[in-house]
Amino acid sequence: MKLEEIIRSRRKRLLGVSLVFVLIVLLIILVGLHTGSMPISPLGVWKTLFGYGTPYETMALYEFRLPRILVTMLAGAGLGVTGMVFQGVSRNSLADPGILGVNTGAAFGLIVYISFFLEMNGPMSLMIPLFAFAGGLLVAFIVFLLSYDRYRGLLPIRLILVGIAVAAGFSALTLLLSLRLDDTTYAFAARWLAGNVWGREWVHVWALLPWVVLCFPLIYMQSRKLDLFSLGDEIATGLGNSPTKNRFLLLLLAVALSCASVSVAGGISFIGLAAPHIARRLVGPKHSGSLLITALIGMAVLVMADTAGRSLFRPNEIPAGVIVAALGGPYFLYLLLRKNKFES
Repeated sequence: MKLEEIIRSRRKRLLGVSLVFVLIVLLIILVGLHTGSMPISPLGVWKTLFGYGTPYETMALYEFRLPRILVTMLAGAGLGVTGMVFQGVSRNSLADPGILGVNTGAAFGLIVYISFFLEMNGPMSLMIPLFAFAGGLLVAFIVFLLSYDRYRGLLPIRLILVGIAVAAGFSALTLLLSLRLDDTTYAFAARWLAGNVWGREWVHVWALLPWVVLCFPLIYMQSRKLDLFSLGDEIATGLGNSPTKNRFLLLLLAVALSCASVSVAGGISFIGLAAPHIARRLVGPKHSGSLLITALIGMAVLVMADTAGRSLFRPNEIPAGVIVAALGGPYFLYLLLRKNKFES
């Protein structure tokens, strides 16, 4: 098969897979819009979207469900993309913002914020992603500093072990700070750590949207450099790239996007682990195509988990993070065993 035919075939496959996941996401969104504590029929959803709904349906749809769904869409896409960046930069297929402790750093930053400001809604909530980013950046700096070898670069196994250790330390600090909160704020912090999607207002959509709009295109522009990381630092340097500089830039973007996502969506793990693997199996390892599919998969998984958690177990609401962890935990063990099998 000629090179042109291979490229054309891959483009068709990428387009086909993209269309399939776009349809899946749209279907999940429609299901999420008509399910919940205030049920709306599918016909009522369509009428409300076109401006013909009742005041009750309009309030339920535009003030409660739509902002929450948009938050989960943006956060799911952000977590999926950051997982692929961490795996590419570290050359470790088990890397993930949650496993490496970045999400724990974001939780630490959020607890610091609510310890001083105690304001989770309104314009002040726009500051939450900044505090989460600062906490995540601090953890990422410590983890990568302790995992870096002057002669061998980033060590994949050490990266995981150091990430677990640093995450445990910051989890203890987060718990210590949370014990000083009042009962209402502590209950919020506990729900956040469990992965409960708390960003349910339009201000939370506007708090997250700029980070996604800014970081994702910048990461996508670096997709070729992500491809070069798989070849090793020496080959990447020989091709005229600076691995250290590129790694720092990509990590900064990934930490920012990951922390902004979890700051309004809660402590969600494992999306960044599973979504990149599924995307690479569907469209191949080239990041220019797999980044988009990863974003769509992360979006679909988190919206589906949140919809299931708030509708299937009524009157109780199960945090989306619990559902994602229930699915992602076994998948992580599968990947770990599979990796050990190939290395042995």
